[in-house]
Amino acid sequence: MATVILVGTLDSKGSEYGFLRDQIKRAGCATILVNAGVLADPEYNVDYGRADVAAAAGEEIEDLAAAGDRGRAVAVQAEGAAEILSRLHREGWVDGVIGLGGSGGTSLVSKAMRRLPLGVPKLLVSTLASGDTSEYVDTSDIVMMPSIVDIAGINALSAQILSNAAGAIAGMARSYEGRYDDGDLRPLIGATQYGTTTPCVDAGRDYLEKAGYGVLVFHATGPGGRSMESLMASGHIVGVLDITTTELIDEVAGGTTTAGPERLDMAGSLGLPQVVSVGASDQITFRPPSAMPERFSDRVVYRHNPNITLARSSPEEMREYGRLFCEKMNRAKGPVSVFVPLRGFSEYGAAGGVFHDPESDQALIETLRTGLGEGVELVEMDCEINAPEFATAMAQRLIEFMSVPTDGGEEPAG
Repeated sequence: MATVILVGTLDSKGSEYGFLRDQIKRAGCATILVNAGVLADPEYNVDYGRADVAAAAGEEIEDLAAAGDRGRAVAVQAEGAAEILSRLHREGWVDGVIGLGGSGGTSLVSKAMRRLPLGVPKLLVSTLASGDTSEYVDTSDIVMMPSIVDIAGINALSAQILSNAAGAIAGMARSYEGRYDDGDLRPLIGATQYGTTTPCVDAGRDYLEKAGYGVLVFHATGPGGRSMESLMASGHIVGVLDITTTELIDEVAGGTTTAGPERLDMAGSLGLPQVVSVGASDQITFRPPSAMPERFSDRVVYRHNPNITLARSSPEEMREYGRLFCEKMNRAKGPVSVFVPLRGFSEYGAAGGVFHDPESDQALIETLRTGLGEGVELVEMDCEINAPEFATAMAQRLIEFMSVPTDGGEEPAG
């Protein structure tokens, strides 16, 4: 029988968790309750009480309660809950995990959930689910479900919402319990994609898959880049086809799809083979036009879709992007090749495209030519980024890197 872990602050939401537990059991799953609250345990039995959670974080619950510091209490109980979830997962008890919360509960539960591996079903019913959830989901696969009303008692509406959540996590847990290993042991490559570089990534992925590699494609919108680099750190990704580095231009220019200042550092620090390009560096991403700062009023602007507005990056921004790009590539401990398409860095930057601007592109090209060190290979091709030959050349170079014997003298699989 699939087992669902319920984790949250049962001191303040005991009746709601009790109702949710009963609904999950009705849906055919076993349950384990983890109370990460501070003030009390509920009247019904739990499997891990508040003291157990605090102890898992190296604290005494009496001290935590007496201190009256809510922020610290949430942080400690989140860490304790994460430790318990990790232990239960190692022991094979976790087929799914669910939690409820307002702002504090959402913060606590999401932190604990993020400790679990990708693929383990995670459902969080939250008052914050209809807003910006990036702080809580981050690079994980947490599913956030709007609670509509505050999680405060069981009524006609909240009962239906929690029943739906119970059915959802029960179904996911049963599916996860019955998962199978399809025997696909191909080494995994991480690749980055944007709407304006999709043909290039599709062609590169097809070439790599035919050569015996699995390819994970990440949408380069901030969380995508961070997710890819998180999987590098966990050892899942063994090589990188980083075609679309637009997240770095957003970091430079203040766009909304930045992945943070550490983007492009992980592969190099781990010594992973990487073939990198400047895909979509010719565009800075904003949400609706109203979100675009006034300083971009004189730029060429394109409405990519109702929710995404793009501005052409300037020569100065391209130079700064190039400077940071070179610093990151020069620090890499593994093999690196940088491919530059001389006739356009995206669909919109190619000849005839709305962002076609050879002067701005040349500012980046010259920065790369002078800034990349001797240990970084620079390959310039007289084509635009979505030309089939560009994708093929990048994929071929990555395969060559992957085939080089490691320090131990063994060749990578594939």
